[in-house]
Amino acid sequence: MRWILWTIVALVGVVGIIALAGFFLPVRHEASRSAEFNKPPDAVFALIADPDTYQGWWDGAEVKTEVVERVPPTKLVTRIVGETQSGGTWTFDIAPTPNGSRMTITERGEIDNVVFRTLAKYVFGYTSTMEASLAAAQKRLA
Repeated sequence: MRWILWTIVALVGVVGIIALAGFFLPVRHEASRSAEFNKPPDAVFALIADPDTYQGWWDGAEVKTEVVERVPPTKLVTRIVGETQSGGTWTFDIAPTPNGSRMTITERGEIDNVVFRTLAKYVFGYTSTMEASLAAAQKRLA
């Protein structure tokens, strides 16, 4: 019976340390990732133009977003909407290259929950979702 108590105390302690670390991290963060595509900017923009279609080709696209700014075929800005523990925008910048185009995703995010803030910074990384979506976009456009 004593081991159950110590297990509970240890779990509370770990969560407490994680929360304390998150308390000292900034709520806001900014991160970017880029990828090259062998397609022109119009084709890349067409793929990302409607966030409602992301679920069909991008794992983890269950977060509801809305378009804040649309400048075909070079820029798309989306924002998370609804009840979430985090928020912010994703800016997709698409530039022509000699072999096609380059898309850069810039996340300007806010994470209110101190535990998730720590996990996002040290476990998941701010860029993991961007890297996964760029890889999915490359696969989709291949």
